[in-house]
Amino acid sequence: MSFEGLNSRKFRFALNLIGILIGCAAVTGLITLTQGMSVEISGQLGSLGGSTITVMAGSRFGPGSNMGNQANTVTLDWREVKIISGLSDVKLVAPIASGGSASYTLKGDTYYVSITGITDLYFSINEGTVVEEGRTFTRNDNGVAIIGYGVANPSIGDGNIKVGDRVKLTSEVNNVEKVLTVRIIGILEETGGMMGGDTSFYIPLGTYEQFFITNGVYSSIQVIADEGVNIEYLADTIEEKISGVSALTAASTMEMINSVIGTIEAVLGGVAAISLLVAGVGIVNTMTVSVMERTKEIGTMKAIGAKSRDILYLFISEAAMTGFAGGILGALFGFLLGNVVGNYVGISASPTLILGMLVVGFAMATSIISGLYPAWSASRLNPVEALRGE
Repeated sequence: MSFEGLNSRKFRFALNLIGILIGCAAVTGLITLTQGMSVEISGQLGSLGGSTITVMAGSRFGPGSNMGNQANTVTLDWREVKIISGLSDVKLVAPIASGGSASYTLKGDTYYVSITGITDLYFSINEGTVVEEGRTFTRNDNGVAIIGYGVANPSIGDGNIKVGDRVKLTSEVNNVEKVLTVRIIGILEETGGMMGGDTSFYIPLGTYEQFFITNGVYSSIQVIADEGVNIEYLADTIEEKISGVSALTAASTMEMINSVIGTIEAVLGGVAAISLLVAGVGIVNTMTVSVMERTKEIGTMKAIGAKSRDILYLFISEAAMTGFAGGILGALFGFLLGNVVGNYVGISASPTLILGMLVVGFAMATSIISGLYPAWSASRLNPVEALRGE
């Protein structure tokens, strides 16, 4: 009977369905993207290995942190590298200078890339960053570069670069335009990850310092510990030895990222709740009108023996069916939307059955709660008064 009731009022049913579908699709698609982002970042951090520590200027992120304030006063240079290298449990230390950018022109097309200065130890620490063609840096390299897969094979234009090619990089340093010519000695494997170097130029640290005039300041220092060392204890030791820095392990970094993503998901959940609340108001409205239109039907049912709870269940089941259909369609559309947007921005969406079930359940709960008052009103109708009204 509930199905027949909805089927006879297709237009109103469709309006309620669209309202629920939009809210469900929005939250499903966005949360799918944030979950995919979390999985991808976790995979990228996992490629560093469990014995890797990244040292950065400023205190750790989180409640009471002062990363933003101390990052302006604390700097990393050769002194910090020397202190960390002197610790007994440290195996390798590799400073990194990043944040540089430049442009180059090939076959009439101009490309913009990020520049990172690294040492020959970088690839020993970052095992997930693999040189597919050519070679890595040696200690005495100068004026050479290793490029990401996306730089060597751009999706736009015809500026393919091969090992042995020379590229002229142009950048503005301290309001002065400078040019650096580098010879390509290596091309990285395609990563496709958010933290990968598909669109980066890697040059020797010394070359980076001279070109961008960094005055010996590093962006971060990567540390790899000896086997069997308690990585968290070593990170704490580094923070004790060097005041005002944060030593981040893969686990602590992922914890901070998950905290941020959790906040994003909570905000998205609030947005979805508002959307479904609006849909709920529409359900209350249409079901109230439906009760008024079906007064004779309700009176007749009661006259032939239907109890008040039968009428109540009839209208509640109509609301539940509306929520179920809207939730199912919204979840499916949200998963599709997440995949489309993810492919466009380069993030692998991560749809899960649990998320879909939660969205459908939330949609049904919203619809049932919205339909309670109209259903209760219908169940309270007096059959004689209902038939006399007709």
